[in-house]
Amino acid sequence: MNRLKKTFDKLNKNNKKALGIFITAGDPNFESSLKLITNLPDNGADFIEIGMPFSDPMADGPSIQLSSQRALKSGMNLYKCLSLIKIFREKNSHTPIILMGYYNPIYKFGKEKFIKNCIELGVDALIIVDLPPEEDDEFYYEAKKNNLSMIRLVTPTTDEKRLKKILLNATGFVYYVSITGITGTQAPNIKSVQHNIEKIRKVTDLPIVIGFGIRSSAQAALMSKSSDGIVIGSAVVDLIKKNLDDDGNSSGEDLIECLDLTREISKVL
Repeated sequence: MNRLKKTFDKLNKNNKKALGIFITAGDPNFESSLKLITNLPDNGADFIEIGMPFSDPMADGPSIQLSSQRALKSGMNLYKCLSLIKIFREKNSHTPIILMGYYNPIYKFGKEKFIKNCIELGVDALIIVDLPPEEDDEFYYEAKKNNLSMIRLVTPTTDEKRLKKILLNATGFVYYVSITGITGTQAPNIKSVQHNIEKIRKVTDLPIVIGFGIRSSAQAALMSKSSDGIVIGSAVVDLIKKNLDDDGNSSGEDLIECLDLTREISKVL
């Protein structure tokens, strides 16, 4: 049984919902990212999404775009991103790790080599934003062969026909994007979210996790009522940015505030 399934099964047994925290690898530098992901599990995070920095993150809002720019400026790349996970796994073998990003860096790295590294280093799942189901031949089947989960995104504009196609090869969990548009730019509508989650549940038994636009414990509590978990991303990334010193480095306060937010939200799930 993989780490993601174990996590959701355990939470479901205890009548709890999952909390995922997103950070961009290398924002603002390697050491700060490592310190944050190392401490997240002990402060309420059930799984961690690590963004692979990319120069053209078209689905992301300003906050995460800037985090990618900061990471790339600090020298972050896909090799160092995988190294971050390797060091994390030396101390933590149970918390699921999901890599999220775009296909271009993976293609340049080499997809077979990338999948091999992911399996060896303990990556549990991938979210590749710009690879739709029509491109499954490009990457999905190789990942499936190596038992690497491929998490699919479902949006408020996904119709029933498209939904079935998206979920056909979905594994791990379903990531429901609670807003239309880019990440971190607006608040989700709870009634619309609940309606769409009900539609998704009719065609899949996978856990459903809601992300994009959730910034507070109050929103998290509402969204978790109809889902199996939530993801906080832009709110964490904004705390990192807010606490940068004059040279663009971590002041140390970002770690404290990010962990405080994680604990606060985990209490309501």
